[in-house]
Amino acid sequence: MTSPAAYEMPPYVIDRVMKKRGRLRVFDRFEASETALVVIDMQKFYVSDVPAAVAIVPNINKLAAKFRERGAKVAWVKMTAGDNGKSLWPLYHDYFFSKQNAARHRDNLTEGVEGHELYQTLDALPTDIHASKSRFSAFMPSKSELPEKLQEAGIKNVVITGMLTNMCCETSARDAMMLDFRVVMVPDANAARFIEDHNIGFSTVFQSFGDVMTMEDVLNDLVV
Repeated sequence: MTSPAAYEMPPYVIDRVMKKRGRLRVFDRFEASETALVVIDMQKFYVSDVPAAVAIVPNINKLAAKFRERGAKVAWVKMTAGDNGKSLWPLYHDYFFSKQNAARHRDNLTEGVEGHELYQTLDALPTDIHASKSRFSAFMPSKSELPEKLQEAGIKNVVITGMLTNMCCETSARDAMMLDFRVVMVPDANAARFIEDHNIGFSTVFQSFGDVMTMEDVLNDLVV
């Protein structure tokens, strides 16, 4: 099975960050009671065809178990693109897909169909936070249920995992920071179809939107 993709921050980005803020890390630690693991779009329709996404399932499950043990939250976010054959994002479906592919995307990401469900080996619990979104970002007000649910739970810190790294995960990280959440992206718990796509988002996030940390480093800094 494919292993989770590693990531090494480019030296020029590290130099730029040190000149900008004088330290590598944005945040020193994360209080578990104020922190949520956010798992984005790990749905059967997406994951099944992307070996890199299947490969991160054990890491996501490990993070979820450790977060729960320490009193942190776990939030599962699913893309919902259609409703009874109607697109919930007409601009995207009308202009960025062929007609056939638009219907496939819309209908497989409709509540109640198999493709919309979380991938079968993910350890999601009914007591976790569950939210739906209809745009790339899991933090877009009025298009995602997640921000309100996190705020109700007293969450200030979000650890972004899931797929695709350079699309919904990176977009979510940017929007989360701009809604005043403290953000971390986790390279070995994010996935994309190609390694180049996987790598492209982390350097931007690291410079202006949040930390980029391995799952082990996240667990080391998650304090009770």
